Amino acid sequence: MIRILLAEDMDVVRGALATLLGLEPDMTVVAQVGSGDTIVPAAVEHRPDVAVLDVELPGIDGLTAAALLKERLPDCAVLMLTGYGKPGGLRRALEAQVSGYLLKTATPAELAAAIRAVHAGERVLDPKLAVAAWELPGNPLTAREAEVLRMAAEGAGADEIGAHLHLSARTVRNYLSAIATKLDARNRVDAVRIAQESGWI
Repeated sequence: MIRILLAEDMDVVRGALATLLGLEPDMTVVAQVGSGDTIVPAAVEHRPDVAVLDVELPGIDGLTAAALLKERLPDCAVLMLTGYGKPGGLRRALEAQVSGYLLKTATPAELAAAIRAVHAGERVLDPKLAVAAWELPGNPLTAREAEVLRMAAEGAGADEIGAHLHLSARTVRNYLSAIATKLDARNRVDAVRIAQESGWI
């Protein structure tokens, strides 16, 4: 039996996935969680063979949790599910060394097949996303620029960002201006949108 951990913040969706996978003769759902923070503790307790994680989760996001999970339980295969077809997200997933990346529009049969494949050591990628990710230009932002923009996306002002990153508010504003120029964005809001759609933050 393939032991599965499910992480999905929407109760109805998580319950439906658990029911569907429970109908598969070779699968059993051993743990269900609704936030990124609870993935690793649940995995350590239940020792799943495959973790099926939503990318967008409260607490830490699914990709961050996936990286932590790979450190703690390297033998657990990770299959990411996403409702957003962002090629940049796929790149982040590959950097986190996940085994699979599938859109939520996949059929139950496709999901079950993907779980079996990653359990067998194969890599599963949504083909359309894989092509788009291949064609996507690389992330132009430095790690510090991404950090500044991520905090700006969460609503932090220049003073707050500067205090958190030990920078002056003027330096933060210079970063935001440089970021907008790099991304050919009209303003900070547009820069956040571009970076999020590309999966860079």
